[in-house]
Amino acid sequence: MMETKHTLLEALGIELKECSKERCVAVMPVDERTRQPFGYLHGGASVALAETVASIGAYQHIDPKEQACFGLEINANHIKSVKDGTVKAVATPLHVGKSTMVFQIDIRDEQDSLICTSRCTMAVISRPSS
Repeated sequence: MMETKHTLLEALGIELKECSKERCVAVMPVDERTRQPFGYLHGGASVALAETVASIGAYQHIDPKEQACFGLEINANHIKSVKDGTVKAVATPLHVGKSTMVFQIDIRDEQDSLICTSRCTMAVISRPSS
């Protein structure tokens, strides 16, 4: 697995559970790190989780010695609120191209209710030669 110490993943408690070219799955707690002041899961935490699984999913499709990938655009529809427990994000690629990739991300609670649905476009760039 990848090193997450001193990253946003560590700060939010995001744990990668599985990742392949077909899907990337991560979980995140709904706790004091991820709630907004009114006690519900913060929409920004959901978006951070969504972009995380899209980014790691996109990484599976590139040659990291030659390329890098970054979030280019993300949207999210927050469907249902949640106050505690854990949420799970599943990212699946809709388009894998040479310069962009598009991922669909669904975030569900422990009862499998849809909490947030998101789409993230990733930019693929060539790494500068050294």
